[in-house]
Amino acid sequence: MKLLIPVTAGCEASVKRQLKALGYGDCPAEAGRISLAGDFTDVARLNVFLRSGERVLIELGRFPAPTFDELFEGVFSLPWEAFLAPHSAIFMDGKSYKSKLVAVKAAGGVAKKAVLRRLSEKLGVSSFDEKGERAVVGVSIINDVASITLDASGDGLHKRGYRVKTYDATLRETVAAAMVETSYFRRGKPFADLFCGSGTLPIEAAMYALNIAPGTGRDFDFTRWKCTPADVLKRAREEAADVRFHGDIPPLFAGDISARAVEIAKFHAERAGVAQNIRFACADMRAFTSAEPYGVLVSNPPYGERLGRDDDLFSFYRDFAEVFRRLPDWSCYFLSAFEGAERAFGRCPKKKPLSNARIPCTFYAYPGKPPKHSP
Repeated sequence: MKLLIPVTAGCEASVKRQLKALGYGDCPAEAGRISLAGDFTDVARLNVFLRSGERVLIELGRFPAPTFDELFEGVFSLPWEAFLAPHSAIFMDGKSYKSKLVAVKAAGGVAKKAVLRRLSEKLGVSSFDEKGERAVVGVSIINDVASITLDASGDGLHKRGYRVKTYDATLRETVAAAMVETSYFRRGKPFADLFCGSGTLPIEAAMYALNIAPGTGRDFDFTRWKCTPADVLKRAREEAADVRFHGDIPPLFAGDISARAVEIAKFHAERAGVAQNIRFACADMRAFTSAEPYGVLVSNPPYGERLGRDDDLFSFYRDFAEVFRRLPDWSCYFLSAFEGAERAFGRCPKKKPLSNARIPCTFYAYPGKPPKHSP
């Protein structure tokens, strides 16, 4: 099967590295999706192990669709009866770009009619109650070519299951994982997030250091399809248990000036099973210091309405830069939508656009001395 992994803009390189580490080689990326060939064993592994991919899709077909008739015929020709049942709850998801069929909702309606017609003819049924397992059918039409997919994940892969309490300006888990994986942080190195909020970054860093597969404890839509082998998810979870690191690591530091944020972050870390690996503190970031060498700061500092005027933001980021200057061997990575962040830091970073919750941001990287080793 052809598998597609949608990726948040700016996280493509991180997901490619994760795929290579899982043994999939160099996978091509196009239009915000990374593609590879695989079977249901791979579907299970990708859902369980991927840290920064947004979901796993199975592409059932790709064909020209400049008209509704051609869209219907193309969707009708696909083997829906192998995946779905008469009671499957079918939902449509779609997009159109540079194509004649610009009405996404109408295209989804046509595609769903084709799916139901195929199921009716192949399964010999005339009614569909749609009260059973969820099936999300994707219709992506780009340059008049339709890509038809089934969503194997269901809920997005950022939903690890540990974050249940809300806090301001939440950072998506998949984006946080990409920030950690892109940084110099590796198991055994000092780590600090000075604006931990609900705890996403330090939790993802701890899971990364311990090699905890993020999807181990959740379910996925593909397990309820007719054609899915019964034990593929079980085998993926067993593999995840086998590769998990059970040794000791130095505690990661997570601080925030808000006592409520620290309380929520601790709660989430306990749910994720990494609370014992993180040292939490309610503290102003200006007070942070460390005598440990070669550490890594990774943060999502406040910006925009969270701090108010640009003058206040500039002063805040200048103070953040001063904290970093007191750590001469460290590296610093942060995500921000504040356009004056680079000027406040007073040095030229490596940077790239990176979206978070549909907010255009920039990921700033200030690498320090290269790590002497990567345990």
